Amino acid sequence: MKIKNYILVTIALMLSLSVFAQQGKQKRADTLFNKFSFVKATELYKELIENNYNTDYATRKLADCYALMRDPKNAAMYYKKVVEQKNAPIDYYYSYAQSLRGIKDYKESQIWLERFKDSGGVVNSNDFSKDINFISNIFNAKQQYFLDKVNFNSKFSDFGAIKHNGKIYFTSSRDEGYAIKRLYGWNEQPFLDVYVVDEDSKVNPDYTNKIEGDVNTIFHDGPVTITKDGKHMYFSRNNFKDNVEKKDEHGLTTMKIYRATLKDSLWTDIEELSINSDDYSTQHAALNSDDSKLYFSSDRPGGFGGSDIYVVDILKDGSLGEPKNLGNVINTAGAEGFPFINSEETLFFSSDGHVGLGLLDVFASINNENGDIIDVINLGVPVNSSKDDFSFTMNPDATTGYFASNRSGGQGDDDIYAYNRVPYLIVEGVVSDAINNNPIPNSKITLYDGSNNKIAYMETDDKGYYSINIDRNKDYKIVGSHEKYIEDYRTFTSKNLQTELTKITANLLLNPVEDVVKLAELNTIYFDFDKHNIRKDAALELDKIVNLMQNVYPDMVIRIESHTDSRGTLSYNDKLSIDRANSTYEYLISKGIDPSRITEHEGFGERRLTNGCEDGAKCEEEAHQLNRRTQFIVVKME
Repeated sequence: MKIKNYILVTIALMLSLSVFAQQGKQKRADTLFNKFSFVKATELYKELIENNYNTDYATRKLADCYALMRDPKNAAMYYKKVVEQKNAPIDYYYSYAQSLRGIKDYKESQIWLERFKDSGGVVNSNDFSKDINFISNIFNAKQQYFLDKVNFNSKFSDFGAIKHNGKIYFTSSRDEGYAIKRLYGWNEQPFLDVYVVDEDSKVNPDYTNKIEGDVNTIFHDGPVTITKDGKHMYFSRNNFKDNVEKKDEHGLTTMKIYRATLKDSLWTDIEELSINSDDYSTQHAALNSDDSKLYFSSDRPGGFGGSDIYVVDILKDGSLGEPKNLGNVINTAGAEGFPFINSEETLFFSSDGHVGLGLLDVFASINNENGDIIDVINLGVPVNSSKDDFSFTMNPDATTGYFASNRSGGQGDDDIYAYNRVPYLIVEGVVSDAINNNPIPNSKITLYDGSNNKIAYMETDDKGYYSINIDRNKDYKIVGSHEKYIEDYRTFTSKNLQTELTKITANLLLNPVEDVVKLAELNTIYFDFDKHNIRKDAALELDKIVNLMQNVYPDMVIRIESHTDSRGTLSYNDKLSIDRANSTYEYLISKGIDPSRITEHEGFGERRLTNGCEDGAKCEEEAHQLNRRTQFIVVKME
């Protein structure tokens, strides 16, 4: 039976993937990365690479994860893959050079540093010594945080903002009705109190916005943290109880942490915690993700410097265990304070003892797979400045939150700043039938960059919908195709977009072709390792295709796609796959096939592995063999 229509056939065995599962996995991996949960993120990025989903992007993020975890061996291995990618940002040349220094490969490191400089990169000689942390610039290379003004600052000190159940709690000295006292030796201010406003409030709070109950006193109160169930509040306060202010042996009033309970909308039943003392300060309470641990700052004896960060277990009955100093990775001879723990157990804190941009800077902990803190990283600008930057908090979305700073340009002494990380940008759309406008499920979506490099692909869901994460400030082309339709494409750009914009819509319309039939039962063509000649078994299969094109479907038009395994460099494998495509093409031509019936013969190197045998993976030869293949796509029959 003669078939006269368009047809699309892929001969090689391909692994069927749940595309939306991969999209969700990438989004989860990126969220974990943004929450500084690098161990968990590495697992997901590896899975994305194994599934050949947005491999270039996942490899870059995986390399960054290892670098941030201070694992130069693995970082160098994956950065090597990154710098071999087409159009890899030159910042990765620098990161690769740094990681090579981490494994003491100074000669190769210098080569990549020179490539970075030759490509336009600027190197500060003070930032590239043997002793410098090899990944110091990953989070600082590009601006990740963008600041938003809040409408509840005053001319006095405002800090300690947290969001809980649609309300924002913060600490302020704006009430001028009390005595004047120096706050932490910074500026003379009225005493601190705790305030609360609705998240969407447009009114600048005054004394009427103080939280109700017994938390606020005539002395300093705040900042606060609240348990997830909203029933308890931990807060800092001067050593003041029963209307009596106590002083230490030097005549100074220390700080303590207290716990309040919410009853009938009032914060009451104030309890002093067992970790307090009249002889030293205990303050800046923070809770971990399940409220089982309390973090705090204290200048108690036995620490490393002026004030250190500690943690203590909260027992089931509400009592506390023995405080534990977090050690000298976090604590220095200077002052550490204002701890905050996000949902992935990453510690954020302020310090003037770690290398920073100014006075107090905000830092984040780097944890290993056992949860141990192995290093810290400066959050960089604009969170940090040349002044004091502190009381950093993060909302559950990991992209928004608050911190405080006394930098110039503010409204008062210490001001609260809201921040947001640049949100994910996606291109989304629906692929529809151009005749009846019905959605086309399982359409193939391919994304290309401005240089026509393929960077992502997926299939539409049962409603014809697709969604792909993309980078900002780039040009793209999106192509939709289906075996029963003629492909359609759209070009678009993500340049000069507002930060708040998170979606670009690119709907596609495909015109149908009739009576498409799929050819099958043709064997895959394989090659020997590092060879591009046609083997005897491959020649037999090619002869079948010659017979098919000459005697069964004389009008059939095809294209050829050839591939390699992962061994060898990316550029070498690109050339080898092209040689294989050429060999296949030349064989068919030599057997009498008209060249006009082969639209393309392309090589894709190792970019489309059929399994998880990427660089570094332990695979048997049989598994590598599956990747050394040629595929035929029958694109036209008349």
